[in-house]
Amino acid sequence: MIYLDNGATSYPKPPEVIESFMDVMMNYCANPGRAGHFMAARTSQEIFKTRLVLARLFNIDTPGQIVFTKNCTEGLNMAFKGILREGEHVVTTSMEHNSVVRPLKALEKKDITTTIVPCSKTGELSVEAVRKAIRPNTRIIAVTAASNVTGTKMPLEEIGRLALRLGILMMVDGAQGAGHMEIDVKKHRIDILAVPGHKGLMGPQGTGLLYVREGIPVRPLLEGGTGSRSNQLDPELTFPESYEAGTVNAPGIIALGEAARVLNKIGVGAIENHERKLTEKLQEGIKDIAGVTLYGPKNYKKKTAVVAMNIDDMDCEKVASLLNDKYGIAVRAGFHCSGLAHKTMGTERTGCVRMCPGFYTSEKEINDTIKAIKDIALSEK
Repeated sequence: MIYLDNGATSYPKPPEVIESFMDVMMNYCANPGRAGHFMAARTSQEIFKTRLVLARLFNIDTPGQIVFTKNCTEGLNMAFKGILREGEHVVTTSMEHNSVVRPLKALEKKDITTTIVPCSKTGELSVEAVRKAIRPNTRIIAVTAASNVTGTKMPLEEIGRLALRLGILMMVDGAQGAGHMEIDVKKHRIDILAVPGHKGLMGPQGTGLLYVREGIPVRPLLEGGTGSRSNQLDPELTFPESYEAGTVNAPGIIALGEAARVLNKIGVGAIENHERKLTEKLQEGIKDIAGVTLYGPKNYKKKTAVVAMNIDDMDCEKVASLLNDKYGIAVRAGFHCSGLAHKTMGTERTGCVRMCPGFYTSEKEINDTIKAIKDIALSEK
C-alpha cells in the first residue's frame, strides 16, 4: 500500500513510538498520581517527561500549561467553551475545520458571535481582512496553522502581532501544521494552541494537547477525579490536573513523548523540506494531465504536504476507490470535515481528492501515484 492519507493520520509510526507504547503496556502501566507505588510513580514521571519534550517542540516555557487531550477537537472545544463568555466575539476564517466552526456555532446559543473572514480561492488569508473584522468585544482570533484541504499556511506571525497589539487572544488549530511546519508559541505569539498527537507528530491515535498561556482563566470541560485533593468537592482550578479529569491515556501520551523526541532529533525543518520536495514532485507530475484540476497555492513554500485535485467530472470518491482498489494507493476523498473550505475553493458540490505525503513516503511511491492518476484520467477519455 502507498499511504498518502497522512493528513488524517500519519503512517507508519516511528519504531521508537511503537516500542515505547509496548514498554508501557507490558512493564509499568498504572494510574499516574493515583498511588505511591513504583508503577504509578514511573507512569507519572514519564508523562511529565512528555510535557517537557512537547514544550521544547513548540517553544513553551511552562510545560505545566500543557493539558493532554484525546485529540485536537477536544482541545479546541475545551478552549472555546472554557474561555469565551457571554457577549464576546470571535474572528476566524473560511478555511477552518469543523472542529473550529461547529463549537463556535454551538456557542451562538450563549450569545457568543463569530465573524468568518473569507480567504482567497487558494485558501490564503489577508491580515488586513482579519483586522477589519475585529470588534470592541473580540476576545479570540482563531486560525488554522494550515488548511487540511489545500495545505495553505496561515500568516501566523502577522496575526499574532496584530492580536498582541490589540489585546486579543491568538488561538491556533495546529492539526495540519504541527510536525509539518514551524509552530513557535513565542515567535508566533500564540496564546492558545491545540494539536493532535496522531498526525504530523507521528504519535498514537487518541492523543493530543491543549496549551493555554498562563494567566488566561479557563473553565474545565469535565469535572471528576484528578488524583489529588480528593476530599474537596470544589477544589481550586490548577493546570494541568484540573483539566485532565479521569484516567489519562498514559501509554499513548508516553509514546507521543517518544514521537516528539524523534521530531526534535530530525528537526521539523528537515521534515518540512522532505515533504515539500515530495509535494512539489507530485503536483508538478499531475498538473498538466488532461482533465486534472488542482487546488491551493502554486508556491510550495505557502503550503504543507497536501495536494488536492479532481479529474474532470469523475466523482472524487470513485477516483479514491480506483486508486485504492486498482493501484493500492490510500488517499481521502470528499469534503474533509471542512465544508466552508470547499465553498471557498468552489468545490462545495463535488468535494475533491486529497493526497498527503508524509515523512516516510518515497519518491518511487510519488512516481507510482503520478502514473496511476495518468492512467485513471486517460481511461475517462
